[in-house]
Amino acid sequence: MSVLSELNTLLTPILPVETGVFSGVPPDEYLVLTPLTDDFALFGDNAPLMDVSEVRISLFSKGNYLQRKRQITQALLNAGFTVTGRTYVGHEDDTGYHHYAIDIAQSYETEE
Repeated sequence: MSVLSELNTLLTPILPVETGVFSGVPPDEYLVLTPLTDDFALFGDNAPLMDVSEVRISLFSKGNYLQRKRQITQALLNAGFTVTGRTYVGHEDDTGYHHYAIDIAQSYETEE
């Protein structure tokens, strides 16, 4: 399973989720997943043993985003994701959305 498919499965019951950019008319709250890195983090006998994938989850909300931020963070932690950072990006005056970013990492054993 990939990190994006895991995140889609986990977060879709909470809010609409898209990867890269939200297509169509966005609702008042939604999530956008942006892949950041895929690194080999652990080696043995000159072969990679672990693949670490990092993703930025962007929460866009026209209302108070704080409760939703807590809900998403708790769901991620309960599912075993590592939350590496959380940042308020800013208010987008042209669209009316608050933009909040949650960065996560997930480790996978490499396939032989």
